[in-house]
Amino acid sequence: MQTRFILLHTSHAGNVGACARAMKTMGFDDLVLVAPRWANVLRREETIQRASGALDVLEKCRIVATLDEALDGLTHLCATAMTPRDFGPPTTTPREHFEMLSKQELLAHVQQAQTAYLAPKLAPVGLLAAAPGLPAQGGTARRGVDSGNAAACKASDPRSGGAWGPQTGVGFLFGSERFGMRNEDVYRCHVCLSIPSNPQFGSLNIGAAIQVIAYEWRLALGGFGAAPLAPVAGQAAAAPVNVPVLADARQVAGMLTHLEQSLVALGFLDPAAPKKLMPRLNALFNRAAVTQEEIHILRGIAKAVLLQAAQKSPPAVDESASV
Repeated sequence: MQTRFILLHTSHAGNVGACARAMKTMGFDDLVLVAPRWANVLRREETIQRASGALDVLEKCRIVATLDEALDGLTHLCATAMTPRDFGPPTTTPREHFEMLSKQELLAHVQQAQTAYLAPKLAPVGLLAAAPGLPAQGGTARRGVDSGNAAACKASDPRSGGAWGPQTGVGFLFGSERFGMRNEDVYRCHVCLSIPSNPQFGSLNIGAAIQVIAYEWRLALGGFGAAPLAPVAGQAAAAPVNVPVLADARQVAGMLTHLEQSLVALGFLDPAAPKKLMPRLNALFNRAAVTQEEIHILRGIAKAVLLQAAQKSPPAVDESASV
């Protein structure tokens, strides 16, 4: 599963090196810096010293000007904050959220494995998927259980793409050392992670925060050293299951911009007083986990609205024409 750590407006070079070290310790190497204070931050002496050998992470690191450029391929965004916010995505602890994601992944993976195994059978797929212990025509209950166990073991393997498939990308966003994350960046995320800490002193260095979250995420992916389950002799491989490709955060942002233009054209949205309409729609589409095909449909609707609005607009008056 693709995992990316994104640092927004980092001001201290040493923290970049510390983050690279924390990531490599947990087996991650995809780091993106958005508009850091120093253009040469990756080559600064303090960065290299604090990386403590994680130079390969620094060499692979990308520097971009905007958050949009850092979100390619990501379908699930996790903001980080010390305290909950009045508005925005739900706030939870890393462990609680990662356990929820793991359960969703395992459930979806088992369902896909059962669907692939039971599809050729004459018995109703829905009934057998709900009760995998029931014998299928031409098969046995034991084989169905073994198939589910194999899927469960594969889902716990950190090297496996899991139920979401290779398309899935998870991004962890960290704000600047002084101000944290801006509200508009938090609104784009699916969840806000808050590390449980001393209520009287909850301040964590960004490198330490990344170490905690990277550790929790690695545990949720299965940790290290888990060997994949060997294939059962004589058991045919399950047929591939077509999984819809989720839209990444950048595609969702582009669709929202297109949708906003169409709402303005309809007169539904007043650009002078937008309130929180677009952040709420952003949260809605985050919960919906829209696919790339659904993004195309929504953008097609927005395009049609803009075309209709343009046709109904009165023609411009040429004031230079004589009466």
